[in-house]
Amino acid sequence: MNVDDALAALRAHADPEKAAGMASYHKADREYLGLSNAITGDLATQWRKDAADQAALVALAQGLWDTDIFEARIAAGKLFLQARMRPDDTLAWGWITSVVPQFDSWAIADAVAQSAQKRLVQDPSRLDLLEEWTQAEHLWTRRAAFVFTLSFVKSRHPSATEKAARDRVLNWAAALAQDPEWFIQKAIAWWLRDLSKRDQDAARIWLEHNGDRLKPFAAKEAARYLP
Repeated sequence: MNVDDALAALRAHADPEKAAGMASYHKADREYLGLSNAITGDLATQWRKDAADQAALVALAQGLWDTDIFEARIAAGKLFLQARMRPDDTLAWGWITSVVPQFDSWAIADAVAQSAQKRLVQDPSRLDLLEEWTQAEHLWTRRAAFVFTLSFVKSRHPSATEKAARDRVLNWAAALAQDPEWFIQKAIAWWLRDLSKRDQDAARIWLEHNGDRLKPFAAKEAARYLP
């Protein structure tokens, strides 16, 4: 699959009316095709299966990303969703981290995060880089430290590695609890809310110590599932 063929496949599903609404909603100045997440996800899955190797997949992702078309970037972000990549996922992780500084949209950032979560599970030592991101000037890079690590709060019976990752991210959340950016507040709240579904005690303890430093809407969201 080359970039031109991938774009043709995306454009075949274009919905101009929906595209206009998406442009108004997302506000970023780029082309929108009006595709649903289901369509971009299905196409990305097929392209992933058809790719000759990881290098070809990275080349396709970069080509789609460079078009700056909304749905092309969404699809690019979903190209590395395998639970494991063999023999390693170095190229995929390198591409993911290379585009983080270009994030300017929560939807695109979240699409890339879906793949990033898998890649962090494959190699949790990458949390060292994300810890650096929590100090970045770029809002979306700071946010990625939380959205990329949501995979570590999915288990009700976490492994030692997952527990260590949770503790680490909770420390980041404490350090950024007073970050004035709405998207950072929302990301911390989202992370804690998801944690509370599996480990209420950990979420409650964090909120008891740090909740009053969050903005009220974020503290409320973080505690949504707590009794």
